Amino acid sequence: MKAIVQERYGPPSVLRYAEVATPVPAADEVLVRVHAAGVNAADWHMLRGDPKLARLTVAGFGLRGPKQSIPGRDFAGVVESAGSAVEDLSPGDEVYGTSAGAFAEYVCAKSGTVARKPAGLTFEEAAALPLAGVTALGGLRDLAAAQPGGRLLVNGASGGVGMFAVQLAKAMGLHVTGVCSTRNLELVTGFGADEVIDYTRHDFTRGGRRYDVVFDLVANRSLAALRRAVTPAGVLILAGGGVYTGGSLVGPMGLVIVGLLTGRLVRQRIVLLAAAPDRERLDTLREYVEAGHVRPVIERTYPLHRAAAAITHLETEHARAKIVITCRIEG
Repeated sequence: MKAIVQERYGPPSVLRYAEVATPVPAADEVLVRVHAAGVNAADWHMLRGDPKLARLTVAGFGLRGPKQSIPGRDFAGVVESAGSAVEDLSPGDEVYGTSAGAFAEYVCAKSGTVARKPAGLTFEEAAALPLAGVTALGGLRDLAAAQPGGRLLVNGASGGVGMFAVQLAKAMGLHVTGVCSTRNLELVTGFGADEVIDYTRHDFTRGGRRYDVVFDLVANRSLAALRRAVTPAGVLILAGGGVYTGGSLVGPMGLVIVGLLTGRLVRQRIVLLAAAPDRERLDTLREYVEAGHVRPVIERTYPLHRAAAAITHLETEHARAKIVITCRIEG
């Protein structure tokens, strides 16, 4: 099969489009013929080995290169075969999910990280959902326990996670304020935000307004500034983010570390979001999609052999909504 291969950390040019062996599913796995793969911030972090601290502390990172030679995590496609212990998925099922090695024509995934594709979505749209959608769902439902009528601010509302956070929050009955750049004001309003703040003109941390939940997806403000925007008993959710700026030692991990330490001393809840896609969360996302509450927006698609260009666009150009790689096998 054709796949993207990464053997060391570096710029997108280290990625190779190569012929590799098709994986064989274990007893609890399915082999999926990939039609599309979503691109996430995690992909450029893994490509660059950035921040350097992650090479020592974060699963999947090695010292000189990633532990998985084929990058990518999110995918949508058709089950090709299933392991002997898999009972609820069969060849021919249209699915979406997450697994290491998604930038390829085929990927093996644990059956518990795969779910049936939402009806009405293309494979490209479905591939945009797993990691970003689960991150948004995990933050709002599992960490913030958001309640109808609550006030939420999403810093980074025009990105992949922000897009889903705004839509899910509206479905949950929250009042949503999105923060984005001038060019994305209309986009975020289209997601359903009640209010949109242009960060090039207004600093949401200095306006005096406070929110029950602040969902930070950018890591471009200090912890003290973010806390100013949270009510005394509110929740600050830290979820990393950022764009590549030439390399860093700690990157957004610095904000996370300070936040978790500070959270032990203050009334506000400061939490790190690390929600992993699993069957329950993927099924919940499908329900929101099929009910008409959530719809992925794709800024651009790239063919598999241009995966390097897709990641370059994401890491340097502040991509709007989602970038997707198409992996369909010709013939």
